Amino acid sequence: MILRKLARGRAIDAPVALVVAHPDDETLGAGARMACLRNLTLIHLSDGAPRTSRADDAQVRRDVACLRTQELNRALETLQVKPQRRIAYGWRDQELVRHLPAIVASLRHDLVGVAAVLTHAYEHAHPDHDTAAFAVHAACAQLAAAGTPVSILEFPSYHLGRTGACFGTFWHDPRRREWIAVLDTRERERKARALACFESQREMLRNFPVDTERFRRAPGYDFMRPAPPPGAWYDMRGWPIDSRAWLKLARRSLRGIRRAA
Repeated sequence: MILRKLARGRAIDAPVALVVAHPDDETLGAGARMACLRNLTLIHLSDGAPRTSRADDAQVRRDVACLRTQELNRALETLQVKPQRRIAYGWRDQELVRHLPAIVASLRHDLVGVAAVLTHAYEHAHPDHDTAAFAVHAACAQLAAAGTPVSILEFPSYHLGRTGACFGTFWHDPRRREWIAVLDTRERERKARALACFESQREMLRNFPVDTERFRRAPGYDFMRPAPPPGAWYDMRGWPIDSRAWLKLARRSLRGIRRAA
């Protein structure tokens, strides 16, 4: 069982895809356990570079995207992780939901042959995280309809709880078993060094614990409704897309996804 092996740090030979929104999400979610995945496909949906208000926006975005890739390369080297495949879709940070049909079509192709996919929980932490979860579920539904089912596993990023932001833990759901990897001293130190490679994200990453990693089987989300947590963390950020806008765009995209299926 993949979840049990992830929790215990055992080698996993089955083909597994890790689908994340940005460079650094893979390290936050599964940095200490990626090395267990001997047949890993690592897929990044965005380049980590959001739109800016500067006149030279295109050049700034290229520079940021290049920096994020360099940080990712250093982190993977620190973690001693060498994916069998690395795929970068290169969409703009914070705006993945605008490209949902294209992302689902790409994932449907790139997930063929994997036994399981590990991705973000639907928790209204970041609009791109929500899009990654939606896209993975939609692509896997299409694969299942074609006779090639793929198990969907998830990891937490952060969410807005009733008393504030919660980092590195799932929103509580007593119906879903969590598999918790308790990291030893060497694993904690290595993960901390890998996260330190993402200097551009230092302020955000300092909120996350490095002593555990959590995984569970993904529920059957209704992406046409708000995520399970009581609020949306990204509604407080002043970004171009808040949770209300995300839901509106996701509902519109669903029609295109269904037509393409």
